[in-house]
Amino acid sequence: MIFPGEKTVLVLQGGGALGAYQAGAYEALAEAGVMPDWIAGISIGAINGAIIAGNKPEDRVPRLRAFWRHVTDGVGRKPFGGIDTRIVVNELNALAVSMFGVPGFFTPRVVPAVLAPPGSREAISVYSTNPLRETLSELVDFDVLNGGTVRYSAGAVGVATGNFAYFDTKDFATKNRRIGPEHIMASGALPPGFPPVEVDGEMYWDGGLVSNTPMQFVLEYTRQRSDMCIFQLDLFSARGEVPKSLVGVAAREKEIRYSSRTRLNTDDFMRLQKLRMASRRLLAKLPPELRDDPDAVLLAEHSCAAAITIVHLIYRTHPYEGPSMDYEFSRLSMEEHWQAGMRDVRRTLEHPRWRDRARPTDGVNVFDLTRDDKAQEDHSHEAR
Repeated sequence: MIFPGEKTVLVLQGGGALGAYQAGAYEALAEAGVMPDWIAGISIGAINGAIIAGNKPEDRVPRLRAFWRHVTDGVGRKPFGGIDTRIVVNELNALAVSMFGVPGFFTPRVVPAVLAPPGSREAISVYSTNPLRETLSELVDFDVLNGGTVRYSAGAVGVATGNFAYFDTKDFATKNRRIGPEHIMASGALPPGFPPVEVDGEMYWDGGLVSNTPMQFVLEYTRQRSDMCIFQLDLFSARGEVPKSLVGVAAREKEIRYSSRTRLNTDDFMRLQKLRMASRRLLAKLPPELRDDPDAVLLAEHSCAAAITIVHLIYRTHPYEGPSMDYEFSRLSMEEHWQAGMRDVRRTLEHPRWRDRARPTDGVNVFDLTRDDKAQEDHSHEAR
């Protein structure tokens, strides 16, 4: 249930092959009639977001499916045996990707980087992402993307400056500019695998180098005093178990590094939003002669009455997923991730707490309604 006047926002984290989780989650949201007003993404989240925002509603899921089937076409071996065997199979699939690339996404360079002329793209990246440009041109209608129906934002970082930047259709529209394939590709140009992408004379890398989630960018927009329901679709979980092997250490380290402190940022924002709303209530109680006081004016500039709902939807890895989880582009894993996204959204929207939710009165409501379900699944799996 989305309240009247409440903007629906999708926040899409980066995570490579795990991004099929976001595609499945969107399918379930669309199935429930939840349509986004704004999509902000990093890396694979920017790609998924562009396909959603850059198509008419009836074409979004088919185009997402086309993308994910294309990039997993011919990738992977069918599993057999138990968890230990699946671990080996997944790593072999990932090895094949590292050697031969991913259809419609990236391909290995013919000339190794060490033999390429210094300063060339070939010298500073392992793969070419030219196939991704062709795929985006085929699956994204850039007239629709820039048409303003759905606001779209993609985060990247300047190679020379180290500064974070957002390519945002709302901002671009005021400057008579358009989002193109290069902006999306810049958001996903993760070094040293992928080359930087030039945008307006500056080279950009994957936004995940600074922050793997655009959540902070979206939350800053609350100063515009718009009620928002934010579906945060994360691909790495900050919470997890202490690893029992070096393989587990590598996987857990990657989860922590790319989770971007999702819950910490949310908790900080909850405290800030409560202060903003308290400031607004206090200002309303001031006598007229104090409302022009410089301190009161400063508080008014930073006060906010927006009601914010944040829904955490976080992919939680299986025991057989190792450090290659984000580049293991097998068809089987893709389908598993897609189904996990659909399942988590359906569980959330069917949950009594969601169905009975009310407009937040003290600033922020946060829902994480699938965490206990996942813990029960893990215990059941261990019992078997």
